Amino acid sequence: MITFKKALTATALASALLLTACGGDGDDPAPGATDPAMTTPAATSGETTGGETTGAGEAPAASGTINFFTDKAAWEPSFEEMNAASGDIDLEFTGYSDPVAYDTYIRQAFRTDDKPDLFTWHTGGKLQELAEQGLVAETTDIWAEAESEGLVPEGLKDQYTYDGKQYCVPLNVAYWAVYYNKQIFDDNGLTPPTTWEEMETVMQTLRDAGVTPFHQMNIIFEFVYFQALLAGQDPDTYLGILDGSASYTDEDVNVAVDKWEEMINRGDFIDPGVTGDPQALLMNGDVAMAYFGTFFTGQLTAIDAVSGEDYGIFMFPNLNPDTEEQPMILETGPLCVGAGSENEDTALAYSKWWLTTDAQTAWSQSRGDVSFNPNVEIEDPELSALVEAVNDGTRILPRYLEGSPQPVYQLSTELFGAFVTSPSDPRGMQERLQAAADDYWAQQ
Repeated sequence: MITFKKALTATALASALLLTACGGDGDDPAPGATDPAMTTPAATSGETTGGETTGAGEAPAASGTINFFTDKAAWEPSFEEMNAASGDIDLEFTGYSDPVAYDTYIRQAFRTDDKPDLFTWHTGGKLQELAEQGLVAETTDIWAEAESEGLVPEGLKDQYTYDGKQYCVPLNVAYWAVYYNKQIFDDNGLTPPTTWEEMETVMQTLRDAGVTPFHQMNIIFEFVYFQALLAGQDPDTYLGILDGSASYTDEDVNVAVDKWEEMINRGDFIDPGVTGDPQALLMNGDVAMAYFGTFFTGQLTAIDAVSGEDYGIFMFPNLNPDTEEQPMILETGPLCVGAGSENEDTALAYSKWWLTTDAQTAWSQSRGDVSFNPNVEIEDPELSALVEAVNDGTRILPRYLEGSPQPVYQLSTELFGAFVTSPSDPRGMQERLQAAADDYWAQQ
């Protein structure tokens, strides 16, 4: 259950948040979406008792109120809809719509005696930082049990593992795939490509018909085609540039960047400065395809586009025909328990329950999105087919944003944004990224 209490004023909260300064990126909002203002309950909590969950299909065997903080204020209705499934645990909800303010608050809270019981965070370096400082509770046993019961896919744990231990559990996931306008494909006699040769045919056919093949952006998601092309050229090289074992100047990176440049120059992408919502651009026929996380389904639903009728989804084909594995970029956001928080045991019990099939079925239905739990049946036909394909055999890889060292990612936003707008000097771009990577890894 969830209880909601009267909100504090924005002015009072802003004063508290400005006591410290901390930057950082929150989870990306869905394109075209806006969040409501922050909602905040009074700072009170009920007594709790710790406990263990009693099975994959039952509510957590614990009770009480735990305070819950998130930078996803717009998701409040979905958490409220979890009331019926969550047993006797109440989430006292505090939602922020400003990710910088949220990050600042969470970091500040750990300096006080009022540590957050349960909160959402970010994978990658930001989660590692909290784990290294001992600020988040370990969840190794929860992950081990979830894996033994088949509640999480292979590879997901890697994004929650530091020094051989797990921290937090996944709040949600998004698979990155290609959304396409079915009417445009039908009008041009096209079917979803499964190889790069077929993708080249699709793009050529669309260009000949006067249709722009792909959507692309020079802000927020400027990195995604670099991500898709390199992962499909060689998944090991893609992971290597994230962990420092490969170089941005390696030949596989050259191949991916050269293909990206070729696609831009020959008109495979819309002007990246176009400000229209990508879901409208796709459904209006301004572009035939858009590469996004599965959160994009919700944006299409919001404009009354029908899955399986108006649009379809397919996995981005491998650029390299010799790459036998089908990579799947997985974006995930953590649900974390504050180490030493007042209700740590109850929050851990809730986290364990969150991974179960019952919990994830309720969450997936509320969000209209996929679940990390492979046992959850997805009602949306296109998402269901995508999840089935993922579960049949893909190599799960982290998204570039979360997987990259933050200094390298920050530089890439500038360089990739300029590249998609006016591609030039790709090798110089790669050399600058590698120099930033060298500087980062030399300090580790």
